[in-house]
Amino acid sequence: MTDRICVGAIAGSFGVRGEVRLKSFCAEPSAIADYGLLFTEDGARSFKVKLTRPVAGGLGARITGVETKEEADALKGVNLYVDKDKLPKLPDDEYYHADLIGLEVRDTGGAVLGRVSAVHNHGAGDILEIAGAGLQAPVLLPFTLALVPTVDLASGRVIVDLPEGLE
Repeated sequence: MTDRICVGAIAGSFGVRGEVRLKSFCAEPSAIADYGLLFTEDGARSFKVKLTRPVAGGLGARITGVETKEEADALKGVNLYVDKDKLPKLPDDEYYHADLIGLEVRDTGGAVLGRVSAVHNHGAGDILEIAGAGLQAPVLLPFTLALVPTVDLASGRVIVDLPEGLE
């Protein structure tokens, strides 16, 4: 899956004619329709998306192969992925969450703390979840320049400056 990135999810049906409600994970929500085919996690199915209207909690859309409310309902919870090479190249100080997950985490002294196990965003900015033997418990760390001064994708690691009490 490293060559695909999750860009959204089907949140259920919308109406009675086979439209779906999409939840977009894109910085610009409507961009989900700009990437061409979107795939299920296992790659077994692909969909072309045509946005129809904004709806509560997401976007209304028609997707290929879905004609009825029942077919749309059956897809509720399905994550949608796009080939990574279709996504825009990011500036040097921005990263796709999928690129951060799995990176080794070291403190500013070079000691290995663990790995980035997840990236969360609840509206106030990205938060790295770090887990590993070098920590007493998983740590949630705001993904800011002050706390994460170095991200080195080529080396597969991040350097973090943990506040006192989080070790």
